[in-house]
Amino acid sequence: MRSRRPLTVRGLAALLTGVLLVIAANLLAAPVLLYVAVLLFALLVLGILVVHVPRRGGSVTRRISTDLLTVGETSQVAVRFDLRALRVPFGTWRDELPDAVTGDAEGDFPTDNGTSIRYTMTGVRRGVWAVGPLSLRTIDPFGFAQRLQDFGDTRTVTVVPEVVPLAPLTGDTGAAGGTAHTASARLGQGSDNLSPRLYVSGDSMRRIHWRATAHRGNLMVRQEEEESSPDAIVVLDRASRRWAPHSDEVDPGFEAAVSACASTALHLVQEGYSVDVRDSAGSTLGTLRGQEDDRDSLLVALAMVTPQGETRDLVSLFDGTPPGPLVMITGRIDEEDAALLRHGGAGTPILLAAEPLPGALEAAAATGWYTGELDDVSAAWDHAIAGHVAPGGGHVPR
Repeated sequence: MRSRRPLTVRGLAALLTGVLLVIAANLLAAPVLLYVAVLLFALLVLGILVVHVPRRGGSVTRRISTDLLTVGETSQVAVRFDLRALRVPFGTWRDELPDAVTGDAEGDFPTDNGTSIRYTMTGVRRGVWAVGPLSLRTIDPFGFAQRLQDFGDTRTVTVVPEVVPLAPLTGDTGAAGGTAHTASARLGQGSDNLSPRLYVSGDSMRRIHWRATAHRGNLMVRQEEEESSPDAIVVLDRASRRWAPHSDEVDPGFEAAVSACASTALHLVQEGYSVDVRDSAGSTLGTLRGQEDDRDSLLVALAMVTPQGETRDLVSLFDGTPPGPLVMITGRIDEEDAALLRHGGAGTPILLAAEPLPGALEAAAATGWYTGELDDVSAAWDHAIAGHVAPGGGHVPR
């Protein structure tokens, strides 16, 4: 926070000099020193009047190039500042930034009123933060007096977790695009991917396939058939006992887990899966069905997530049907907890742990989990889908 005192360092020095000159004038009986002191005091008063008397108002409008700022990503910020005041002799501006972002958000105030001020900011810590207000520091022509004013409201910026590119699921860990997942019978009314057939007496008129009817010249209906249902579940273990005690300090393990949750969920939906993202208590953090809004909603939810609550049995999160891939992301886990962790027959159970205790990953692998340690999200994923226990660990036979 910049100082709001009325005098600059130069002004304070001038004030002190004037006081010393008054003292010296009396001690040395030198009136000329008193005249110089009076001149300094007059300049100080004039400078204060120049910067503090004029009434100033203004409006601030901010435009950020990205709605959601990812950790490590740089965004452009354009600030439109319309100042209603007499000409500012000299001024500097500064946009107040939270600790969660970095940027060079200050500079000399432009002489042309109404021009845009631009700077860049980089996301450092996920969360929802306030940017602003914009402050204007004006200085008189002599550099003696200063005035600091705030203009405009704050603008909220959402910093979402980093999304890391991941390798595709291959081999015995599942096929991309949902070709090795559970299947379910669906009627498919309104789905153009079902095969049409000729209309027969007794078929419901609601099942008429109008596009095929117009194309073939005969009345066609939608054929019921079994179609692939590529489902995946990503679970973020938020149980308090898995993570460092709550404090103002950032927990690197939990941040890596949140990044892994976002990365795996978005990666799986790109491979053709329908992805449900839940926490360990069963609460839904997001559902991904290939829509951009789904992606943004998940990232916003993960931007604000914190450790809390307890862990439910994973099988109870399946709604009765085991998914294809099941990704469990946890923190501190010991060998006993890992041995009791059930995947319920999921096609591809993957366990990523930020702080596994000795023997924990081996115990999970023995029950069918593909495991990896979250030192690095991409490396942990690579080791898990390759069937490794952890970086430096041995290969687990499948």
